[in-house]
Amino acid sequence: MQFIKSIEQQMIQWRRQFHKNPELGFMEYRTTAYIYRHLKKLQFKTFIGQEVMSDSARYGLPAKATLRHYEKTVLKQGEIESAIFCEIKDGFTGVIGQIKSKHSGPHSAFRFDIDALPITETTEKSHHPYKNNYTSTNKGVMHACGHDGHIAIGLALATYISKRINQLTGTFTLIFQPAEEGGRGAHAIVENGWLDGVDYFYSGHIGLNDLDVGTVALAANGFLASTKIDVLFKGEASHAGISPEKGKNSLLAAANAVMNLYAISRHSEGISRINVGKMIGGTGRNVIAPSSKLEIETRGETERINRYLTERALAILEGSAKMYDVSLKKEVVGQTNVVNCHPELIEKLFNHIQTDDYIKNVLKITDVSGSEDVSFMMNRVHNHGGKATYMIFGANIKHGHHHPSFDFNERVLTIALDVYIQALGIFNKRR
Repeated sequence: MQFIKSIEQQMIQWRRQFHKNPELGFMEYRTTAYIYRHLKKLQFKTFIGQEVMSDSARYGLPAKATLRHYEKTVLKQGEIESAIFCEIKDGFTGVIGQIKSKHSGPHSAFRFDIDALPITETTEKSHHPYKNNYTSTNKGVMHACGHDGHIAIGLALATYISKRINQLTGTFTLIFQPAEEGGRGAHAIVENGWLDGVDYFYSGHIGLNDLDVGTVALAANGFLASTKIDVLFKGEASHAGISPEKGKNSLLAAANAVMNLYAISRHSEGISRINVGKMIGGTGRNVIAPSSKLEIETRGETERINRYLTERALAILEGSAKMYDVSLKKEVVGQTNVVNCHPELIEKLFNHIQTDDYIKNVLKITDVSGSEDVSFMMNRVHNHGGKATYMIFGANIKHGHHHPSFDFNERVLTIALDVYIQALGIFNKRR
């Protein structure tokens, strides 16, 4: 309790620092460098670059030109040492820190996501970050999902473990994951073997439902399997007035696909979702559109339902391309799986997590209906005989996640830290 009180203001400062300097997935260069330096100071064995992620297992990397432009901007600002930058350039962001006690014990791992969203933050006077001068300085990018808070919680937990390592047992792995948004980053970390041999795995999220500050749900159920697909229809331009018959209209193919994607029958076995979130096409009003892009996602309550939606979607895309005699390029740029929290771990946590000055109410389980690529990590832990859970920390969020006015009550930072510290006390405390 004393430690939590002593680090509370530092956690708020960290959260605001990262909120002010948000970075998109696989472009979290400054964020990665800061976390790396902090973990190094705490005597963690620290890993970055291709030690963290398998190159071939990354989903949905930004375009090379986008990466290069942002890398130049970051280097110009002079905030990253060249030795660190050389390891993490080309989108190899994220950090893993590991520390071992001299006393044998279980291997506990924690995951914290670090990426922001392509959202322009509000400048309304009532917005707390605006009033307190920590709105985003990265135009069009915002921490609108609470990952700035997750980083702060992770840094504080790392500090606690480092200071108390002689009172703890076992191995501790802290995973600061890039590119959670869109389900892109976790799979590549799993493929590098970081979750193999983990006995207890914890992750969690600020908000996601209507829980009050002080309320903690020790498990979240209802995560949906999801597939994210980028689509490019390539046709042929021609003059829309003089020779329309010489063109091949990619925009018509895309529009036909959109209408028919939404016509896919929903599945009787559970929740099924499909969404086209973005459609871009054409070059001008008097030109037959030579190229058009779609960004699509499917979601299903089971892997089977999601597979059904994905297969139907791909068939519709192929059919639309054929109908309008255009070419089709499609790429899976993100993926998540269905996952359930381990019942034995939930029960153990529920029997031991105590209410106190920070935690006011403890629930076993709450329901969510989003998707999370932490599912790859949790399923790998379960498949290797470990136990994993994903918690929800109530935060009284007025505006929803992914909203330009998103914010949360910063008291949740200490509450989440308290829960994680108490979890360590169950399994990794020296008796």
